[in-house]
Amino acid sequence: MARAQYKIFLADYLNPLNDKTCSWVRQGALVARLRSDGSYKWCFIGKEKEALALYGQKPDIEVCEFPGGIISPGFYDMHFHWVQDEVRTMPKDSLLKWLSEYTWPHEAKFKSLDFTKKKAKTFSNDLLKAGTIGGACYASIHGHSVDWALKEFKGDYIVGNVLMTMNSPKYLTQTKSQALKLIKSKSNKYLKKYAMTPRFAPTTHPEVMTEGSQVAKKNKSFIQTHLSETKNEINYVLGLYKEHKGFEKVKSYTEIYKKCGLLGPRTIMGHGIHLSKDELTMLSKSKTAVAHCPTSNAPVKDLGLGSGLFDFKKVEKAGVRWALATDIGGGPFLSMLDVIKSFVTQNKTKKVSGATYTKALYRATQAGAELLQLSKTRGNFQKNKLAHFIILEKPSLKKEDKAEDVLKRMLRGNRENLGELVSQTFLNGESVYQNN
Repeated sequence: MARAQYKIFLADYLNPLNDKTCSWVRQGALVARLRSDGSYKWCFIGKEKEALALYGQKPDIEVCEFPGGIISPGFYDMHFHWVQDEVRTMPKDSLLKWLSEYTWPHEAKFKSLDFTKKKAKTFSNDLLKAGTIGGACYASIHGHSVDWALKEFKGDYIVGNVLMTMNSPKYLTQTKSQALKLIKSKSNKYLKKYAMTPRFAPTTHPEVMTEGSQVAKKNKSFIQTHLSETKNEINYVLGLYKEHKGFEKVKSYTEIYKKCGLLGPRTIMGHGIHLSKDELTMLSKSKTAVAHCPTSNAPVKDLGLGSGLFDFKKVEKAGVRWALATDIGGGPFLSMLDVIKSFVTQNKTKKVSGATYTKALYRATQAGAELLQLSKTRGNFQKNKLAHFIILEKPSLKKEDKAEDVLKRMLRGNRENLGELVSQTFLNGESVYQNN
């Protein structure tokens, strides 16, 4: 069947432009044009009346209307473990206890190729259902958990197998040579779609991180790991590394990663809650980014790990790039809408100003695309960007509402699964998920 030369999408829409500005257009229109490479890219962003005047008489058009919906960019989840989906609601009184008692035994199941293939297919659909169209993903130690994630996930993802060569359960431990062989194999194959992924400093020999980061940088692969999630973790890491030759004098968690060559513009650190001024300077100078995971860091009563509040103001003042993430399964919710709400609620509870829904939407969309180095063609609605978007359920609105009011109305109340607000997900102008 021939594809239409133009596709016109009619609905109210939200367009996050920066931390303080989100366009809110009633009776809006987004028009996508079919390009020679088969992609649909935006050629018009504005009002319905003007779009129909300009494009309505074209001989080859398809018009899609969403009267009960709001068009928004799709979400980028910049730190999640697809192999932890089934442990996200397990007890989390202690990070290290949660890992050893629930997470690691479940990840061991991914040794089975059949189990991995089945889970990748169902989880891929779950991502689309949540309106997530890209992000930074952790797999298990098994190479095929990377292969199947990249094969099944629709959108733009970087994926890496976690590296566990020390201080790990026997059933989830690699030798140093096995880990390095896997890094070289996947980085050479997937290049920019691969992420060299030490689980965190305590589970990965420094020589593996050092050699692995060299391979990743040579292939322009990404690097991702965890940093300063809890104070207990930091003390544990520093105690361990003072016993490693060449690391006896390290003063911070970030310095360990710096010595191993992990920092850089394609590196994403998960959490980064308890960072010193010197550590923030290291991250800023190296252009290393941080993925902030509000629902995972939330109090235990809210199904999080109780790690603490991310000081986004301090991070921004230091010039460190950051975006939002779910941290499935430390985080209990796969929907970035829950993450947006949690970011606003936690900061409001602590009386921190500036944590708006507008800012959170930007950090869940365009900022994530920027961390993936895809912001020229993805992340929000601008001419010549790809026609990626989602349809959200429209709340009751007032004529004078602005973007902040719309988001607040959409996310208020105690709805258990905010992901249900996503009614459709579109990639390249085509519907890839529809809530029936």
